[in-house]
Amino acid sequence: MSLAESLHALRPDLLRYARYQLGDDTSAEDAVQETLLAALEKPESFSGQSSLRTWVTAILKFKVIDVQRRRYKDPLHIHPQLDEENDLSDFDTLFDKTGHWGSEGPRHWSHPDASLQDKQFWSTFEACRKAMPARTALVFCLREITGLEIEAICQQLEITTTNCSVLLYRARMALRLCLQKNWFDDEVAG
Repeated sequence: MSLAESLHALRPDLLRYARYQLGDDTSAEDAVQETLLAALEKPESFSGQSSLRTWVTAILKFKVIDVQRRRYKDPLHIHPQLDEENDLSDFDTLFDKTGHWGSEGPRHWSHPDASLQDKQFWSTFEACRKAMPARTALVFCLREITGLEIEAICQQLEITTTNCSVLLYRARMALRLCLQKNWFDDEVAG
């Protein structure tokens, strides 16, 4: 099988990954096309030390980051709630004065392994992620999904480590609250 045929066979998986990371078909398609083009233009950079899938996915990760960085810097893609991102007061009611969980700590989530495998869970997770402000969701995805280190995120987005930590905290808390409300409470009630 030629390189072009092998890449064509990987395209659906690459597209699925890019759609999940970027949230829209057009951007995902563009990122995958750029990835495939880069792989075809420089096949000699594939040393064979990893699988073709791993090599091409690594290229795609950088293309996705490039798209996310452009979105972040483009004022048309910035969420109107950016100024509210550093306001942590909405979480104050969850904790007591010493910083410990208040009277209503996290509830026990029954059967988390089964929930993770459920497609409806991932639909709810994605809806919760999309409900976050753009910059918060971007930092969360770069750290938790793409696996970038905080220093790399800060450098790429030109933010401080403190700001990055605050955004990650807000993203995790927002996801926890959203999933509690839209998934786990429904699971308990159902």
